Amino acid sequence: MKMLPLIPCLLLTLSALAQPRTAPRPNRPATAQPAATNLATEQLNAVLKAYQQFQGQEYSRRGTGRTTNPLGSFSEADHIRRGASYENLLKQVTAIDVRSLPADERITAELLRFVFQNEVEQVRYKSYLNPILVDYGFHIGFVGNASATPANVQEFENYLAKLRDFPRYVRQHIDLMRKGLTLGIAQPAVILEGYETTYEPHIVDQPEKSQFWRPFSRMPATFPESERSRLLADGRRAIMDSVAAGFRMVKTFFDTEYLPKAPTKIGVSNWPDGLDYYEQRVRYYTTLPMTARQVHELGLKEVARIRTEMDSVMRRSGFKGSFAEFLVFLRTDPQFYPKTPKDLLKEAAYIAKQAEAQLPTFFGKLPRQPFGVAPVPDYLAPKYTGGRYSGASIKSKNAGYYWVNTYDLKSRTLYTLEALTLHEAVPGHHLQTALAQELTDLPAFRQNLYVNAFGEGWALYTEWLGREMGFYQDPYSDFGRLTYEMWRACRLVVDTGIHAFGWSRDQAMKYLQDNTALSLHECRTETDRYISWPGQALSYKIGELKIKELRRKAEAELGAAFDIREFHDELLAQGTVTMPVLKTIVDAYIYRKKVTTYRKPESHSGR
Repeated sequence: MKMLPLIPCLLLTLSALAQPRTAPRPNRPATAQPAATNLATEQLNAVLKAYQQFQGQEYSRRGTGRTTNPLGSFSEADHIRRGASYENLLKQVTAIDVRSLPADERITAELLRFVFQNEVEQVRYKSYLNPILVDYGFHIGFVGNASATPANVQEFENYLAKLRDFPRYVRQHIDLMRKGLTLGIAQPAVILEGYETTYEPHIVDQPEKSQFWRPFSRMPATFPESERSRLLADGRRAIMDSVAAGFRMVKTFFDTEYLPKAPTKIGVSNWPDGLDYYEQRVRYYTTLPMTARQVHELGLKEVARIRTEMDSVMRRSGFKGSFAEFLVFLRTDPQFYPKTPKDLLKEAAYIAKQAEAQLPTFFGKLPRQPFGVAPVPDYLAPKYTGGRYSGASIKSKNAGYYWVNTYDLKSRTLYTLEALTLHEAVPGHHLQTALAQELTDLPAFRQNLYVNAFGEGWALYTEWLGREMGFYQDPYSDFGRLTYEMWRACRLVVDTGIHAFGWSRDQAMKYLQDNTALSLHECRTETDRYISWPGQALSYKIGELKIKELRRKAEAELGAAFDIREFHDELLAQGTVTMPVLKTIVDAYIYRKKVTTYRKPESHSGR
């Protein structure tokens, strides 16, 4: 899973995207009149410019140019105001005659519609009143600022401004959450056990004990002594008077208000308009016009199919007992678990390097940005997934990181580590995300856009691709691959079960325990993640199934002309896109390939 901003934007109704009138036509070039094309392009460029300006004004994270609210403003009035702006942008992009646009610009227009509609729906359902997940939150996101590497005095001043602004930022989010509690838009208490680990470590009695001191400890030695002394003194005050004080407010609020008043029932169907909201989430995260019932039934079919494969691999391993007994064996035998955090990290790094060596066989274009392997930070680890990709801007001084969770080693299964590494590092999230940032011929928002069905579907597809890359030679590792695929199929059943069909937390955990070889700890943390983040877990399997379907189509239609490197490069050449757009991209690729491969030479007979 790619680590994302806190609560992703809400729903998109994609029916317009699926209409033939808006899809790029792979069989012939556009024939729109030049004047119409110019007008539509001008309108699109105007929307792009307005969106870029709006983003710069509202969401700049650099602090430069902000004399007040360096962290941005997040009151309910701010969210409503932004929603109105997005609604206006949505009207503008919807008014464009996309049939008159070139194919690339048509994709841009549809993705703008995707983004704007999400934001409008976020305000409609008041999801901003719930700014936390089980393993994330507004206060956790703030900790990311501690990884800053200021290089000059002004950058340190910007960093200090953000630290000083933290108490106001906390108060605004507490106000939102208080209102959320009164309306029933809040996380259930049962999944927040242990949530204190996300804020208590930052309540320090000395600034040097704080994560936020790290940038000051690395201050360039070239700074004049007077500036150095001043900045260090200001840093100590900001950490104690603002950062520690802000996290103390967070603790008081959760301990005395939120947790005692949090809902006891799980599932967003218990929220105002909750079932309608969840159906919107289903369409957003699948990017397809699917219902919760359709997703649930598809999940059941996938679970049955994968179970047959798992039974076959279990028999190949030589195990003589039942499937349930095999799961117990995998969960309890010491051979399947690392002895130390370092052992786990070294094994993950080794697998990642093996995967890197195979990349040129499967990809024509590789990213410039490197990645590292590191443990999940301590303040996140107890409630976190087994691993995750943490990206970095290609313009920054930082690499991307494949985070491996070294907390509770008895729950970190080695037989799933190949699949996890391919998913989070390469050829999964790092390769796809780093390449997207190099697409400088696309609008900036598309270089950083993350469509879950594509991004997570791609990463799951690369787990399956690992078979062709030479991984999963050991039957236990192959069973681990199938466990991960089964896990994503179970998500279709469990997520819809929780949010649309009244499943309990215990029922969801048991379904994962009975059908996968995930550790019991992971079954619990994963279930809590689905409860807190409705719909997101659907994106993996739906996206993977669509990518596999499109690959089969390309292989069948192109035959011997199919080139796996070309195909992968085509999939990644437009950044992350919705599934209907991805289909048009592949259809266009198939058509172009047929034309260039099977074009008959001109006849010169009789001349």
